Order: sequence, then structure tokens, then C-alpha cells
Amino acid sequence: MPELPEVETMVRGIRPDCVGRRIDRTLFPPCPCKPIQISPGRRTFITQTEGQTITAIRRLAKRIMLELDSGRQIVVEPRMTGLMLITAPPTREHRRICFELSPARKKASSLEFWDRRGLGTISLLSAEQILQLESRLGKDALDISVEDWISILARTEREIKVVLLDQSRVAGIGNLYASEILHEAGISPFRAASRLSGRQIQKLANATHRIMHEAISFEGSTLSDGTYRNALNKVGGYQNHHKVYKRADSLCSTCGKAPIKRALQAQRATFYCSKCQR
Repeated sequence: MPELPEVETMVRGIRPDCVGRRIDRTLFPPCPCKPIQISPGRRTFITQTEGQTITAIRRLAKRIMLELDSGRQIVVEPRMTGLMLITAPPTREHRRICFELSPARKKASSLEFWDRRGLGTISLLSAEQILQLESRLGKDALDISVEDWISILARTEREIKVVLLDQSRVAGIGNLYASEILHEAGISPFRAASRLSGRQIQKLANATHRIMHEAISFEGSTLSDGTYRNALNKVGGYQNHHKVYKRADSLCSTCGKAPIKRALQAQRATFYCSKCQR
């Protein structure tokens, strides 16, 4: 589930404790569950990360980037259930990789990637590979302007909700926040992207900015499965502010007149109000 707000929260949570620290040991704890994808192989990954210092931590779309002094970067893609933690994980059996860090007073001793379903990936990429990855992604949802939106949407007749999920066009937005953004903007998820008016595009830009920053301020959304946690294994709070996501059949809190509906788009569930989002 982690989307831009959740990944940004994890990045902000681990950065103060981990930047400037040396990776003394890279460990792959015993895990009886489905293995995650590691690239390169474990032995090479260990030899190329141990002894390296984490010089910076940033977010790239829905990925966590750990920059090393070698010039390589550890790229963590949490996907559905992955977490980056500097405290005890929710369960021991789903620990996937652990970086033991050089001693530092009053700071975490390790950084771990935990993944219950094993859908996440960890890669060690060169500078050239990072550039190739970045070239495949659209502009980050936190940085996108009205002019960017106009350019992106003019080129496609696809439904606007589907476009929001296309990472090659807009990076960082997932299913949850796409539904919330479109509701905030009062735009039907089924409207063709190229047919949005200038006024609607302005509303879309404003809604994207507000929803994303507000979700970050609440440290993301922890849904009913309880999987998502911040870097300290604490739940987020933005789920209490969702207007439409997973609220099918509930009365819309915006208009108070119509129930929230659920539909499928590109094999993903869409939640919307037929009155607010005509």
C-alpha cells in the first residue's frame, strides 16, 4: 500500500538516525516466507554495502533511496506491505534485510526492511542505472505544476483516474490517494484526461498538493489490515480523514446527499461520489 505520503514519512523517519552512519554489517535474517527480490545476489550485495557510509536518504516516487559514498544507491521499493524501520519490527519472521550501523549516541543501531507479503524489492544500482530509472518516471506529484498537468493530460484520452496511476506520467500517486485527490477536486474518475477544463486542471493541481502534504503531516494512512507503520513502528493518522477510499455505501461527508460508490478501473477499485464528482 505505501504511496508517496507513506514512503516520504519513512524517509523522514529514518534520515536523522542513518545519514552519516557506516554500514558495519549487512544481514539477511532467516525468513520462512516468500523471498523478496534482491539485486544483485546476496553475496555481492553484502560485499558492496558493508563498510559504506550512507551519505543521503531521499525518496524517488514510491522508492526509498540510500546513497552510499561509493556512488551506488540502495533502492528499496516497499510495494504493498514493505516497511523501513529503525526500531523493532512488527514480527520477527518477516524481516528481510538488516543494516547494522556504526555506533552513534542516542541513535538507532540498525536499519531494517520488513515485508509481510514479500512483494517488495531491494536493488543496488550504479549512478547510470539510477539515471535510467529516473528517466522512466514522470514528474513527482509533490513538484508538479498546473503547466505540467496541462501537458500531461492533453496527450491522452484515458480516464483521469487511470492516468494518475501511471507512474510514467505522474510519479508517486497510488490507488488510495488518486481517489481522494479526484474527490477533493470534484472530478469524475471516468472523465477523459484530455477533456478536463482549465478550471478542473487547476483544482486537480491544488487537490494533489493539499492531499499529499496533509497525508504526510499525519504520517500516512494505516488501513484496516494494520500493515503500514512509520519508521518507529507507529500507525499513521490520515486514514481518519479519508473522504471516499473504502467508504462504499457510506453517505458522502462532502455533500451529505449521495452514497460513496465503488467501481473498477484498470483492475483497481475506485471510490467516488456521483453527486460531487459528476
